[in-house]
Amino acid sequence: MLTVHTLLSEVGPDLSSFRSASAFCSGLGLCPDNETTGGKVLAARTRTVKNRAALAFRLAANSLHRSQPYLGNYFRRMRAKLGAPKAIPAAAHTLARIVYHLMITGQPYREAIYDPYQKRSRLRTTARLKAQAASLGFQLLPLSIPSTARPT
Repeated sequence: MLTVHTLLSEVGPDLSSFRSASAFCSGLGLCPDNETTGGKVLAARTRTVKNRAALAFRLAANSLHRSQPYLGNYFRRMRAKLGAPKAIPAAAHTLARIVYHLMITGQPYREAIYDPYQKRSRLRTTARLKAQAASLGFQLLPLSIPSTARPT
């Protein structure tokens, strides 16, 4: 709740001054600021800004560490791929885009829109584990648990 209060006090309830979600994230300093010359990237980092809303988004992103739904999986995937210092702004950027969309359209947040991504991620993980098991000479079989029995 404190994150929402911080966001509203910093940017206000009207986000029409930002032309898009990308402009909103850029204004908060949550976008990559790549320095390029001659097609070569010299430095790739996020800009340092003194904005309490950006800090609130980063803190909210860091709290996704133990979250189970799609956003928690996204944060853990980015942390494994990029490392924690780069995963936090990446997840904060995603949160900022979601908040921008929710505030502009006035629609409620629905976790169900991420179900196809979750299914695809689960299929990818299953295929990867089956391939690893096959390379080691094992075979994975699905576990069949009766609906009345509870796993311990």
